[in-house]
Amino acid sequence: MSRKTDVSQRSIYADLMRKFRDEGHAVYIVCPHERYMHKNTELVETNGVHVLGVKTLNLQKTSIIEKGIGQILVESQFQKAIERELRGIKFNLILYSTPPITFSKLIKYLKKNNPQAISYLLLKDIFPQNAVDIGMMTTSGLKGVLYKYFRNKEKVLYDLSDYIGCMSPANVQFVLDHNPEVDASRVEVAPNSIELNEVKYTEGQEKAERFYIRKKYDLPTDKPIFIYGGNLGKPQGIEYLVKCLEANKNRQDCYFVVVGSGTDYNLISDWYEKNKDKNAKLMSLLPKDDYDLLVRSCDVGLIFLDHRFTIPNFPSRILSYMENKMPVLCATDPNTDMGRIADENGFGFWCESVKPEDFTALVDQMLNCDMKEAGEKGYQFLIENYLVEKTYNAIMSHV
Repeated sequence: MSRKTDVSQRSIYADLMRKFRDEGHAVYIVCPHERYMHKNTELVETNGVHVLGVKTLNLQKTSIIEKGIGQILVESQFQKAIERELRGIKFNLILYSTPPITFSKLIKYLKKNNPQAISYLLLKDIFPQNAVDIGMMTTSGLKGVLYKYFRNKEKVLYDLSDYIGCMSPANVQFVLDHNPEVDASRVEVAPNSIELNEVKYTEGQEKAERFYIRKKYDLPTDKPIFIYGGNLGKPQGIEYLVKCLEANKNRQDCYFVVVGSGTDYNLISDWYEKNKDKNAKLMSLLPKDDYDLLVRSCDVGLIFLDHRFTIPNFPSRILSYMENKMPVLCATDPNTDMGRIADENGFGFWCESVKPEDFTALVDQMLNCDMKEAGEKGYQFLIENYLVEKTYNAIMSHV
């Protein structure tokens, strides 16, 4: 089960589904048609896979109320659609990801009808603890009732899963530390991964493209550009991002670009309206191909996460930076191991996302290092650890 309807697009889910397809497997994808898409439930065959899109409420980039209700309803919506559209089809592997964590009854139903199948959870989001960390939920009071409900759902889902694939070693350790009933032999690293998209340039073509893209978006052509691309919501700690932009708005030796959308977009747009002539540019979400071109024209990738997280996150956007041979600057909570991995392997720097001056110090450090060499190290680390074959092989070793 995936959250992407078009398997031809580039994403950690679509890339993995294409890998299964290309290895000769019959692939059926069940994904939400969120309310904003204005689509009904339908089953189609596209690019060699069967895609069942199920009409749901909005599950991402929406209010906590709609997201919560949507996560409660999505399980029954999926099951009804599967019973109606995929009746009689037998599966050897049931692959699903979080969010959401409310699929326990659905997984039970699928395992009952496919007793030979392996159930494999791709753990992308440790909910509800992530919501507690950033104050969207509590463990007591009225919100505590919701927490207990979702926590029970989480435990049941772990119990139903034959194997749990985590994004990083820190994720594995967190699951085992906080769920002692889970057998360690069932938990492993199955990282966010991509299909490599190598861009071949003729002599001078890369430089010309960078110049053209920067001019297209009215970006400076004579200084390094730090780019953040992705969601602009509570998990990303946008208040800290704004403080970092404010602290560096008068710099002349680099430039900052923020591209994205999300529930806290207004926090950064309000700052940008007051500082348009300063050292940064804010852009709304771009189509994937346009965004990839923009990333290739920049120099350093930025990762931001709220400092309050106790769960180790591993945002997939770092893979785009590494693929394009860009070093990374990570400002996150101390539990996420992404920054430490980048630092230890020579392709980035890390600070805790609390003091803007710590971020500024890392910007100075980045500008004084060999960014080209650091980018190459990140690219090699990607090839060795985060290509889609890695995740595919981890899953298939159990089938």
